[in-house]
Amino acid sequence: MPVTRAKLLQAPNLLTLTRVAVVPFFVAAFWLPSPALFWVTFALFAGASLTDWLDGWLARRNDLGTEFGRFLDPVADKILVAAALVMIVASGRLSEISVVAVIILLVRELVISGLREFLAGALIVPVSQLAKWKTATQMAATSILLISGAFANENRLLTIGECLLWLAALLTIVTGASYLRGGLRHMDE
Repeated sequence: MPVTRAKLLQAPNLLTLTRVAVVPFFVAAFWLPSPALFWVTFALFAGASLTDWLDGWLARRNDLGTEFGRFLDPVADKILVAAALVMIVASGRLSEISVVAVIILLVRELVISGLREFLAGALIVPVSQLAKWKTATQMAATSILLISGAFANENRLLTIGECLLWLAALLTIVTGASYLRGGLRHMDE
């Protein structure tokens, strides 16, 4: 079914598009002087992250789900989170070992995106509850890492953020393996 202007302009799709539109402002905010950069980047990221929950809730509650929304929602999440993680790594705030967690997260997103593109509608892989927890954990970790520099107890917040980042990386491996197994099974058929 084609994407009509009316469907494109439905609230869930507009929220998803807003999440994508925030990314350039979010990246630009990284160059603000401290402490403004911590608060502005946190506010933009946290607000955009909330739209992820809100667009899904609105779409389900009001039966406003569209193919365009099902395509764009995970793409918007990946763009937002990838930009945030790259900026956090570039800032030098993460421990060297936690950069590995970031790479795990980014590699999984690329592999699963490639799998979805390869299967191109031949197999619809529904988002599992565990994948939703992975996204929530990843966004919480990223939010904490973004705001950590604004506080005197930065090291404690960095530790919490990095622990959540590693939990998200673990969930990423589990959910990524599950999606990959399903995709490979479909390819074998």
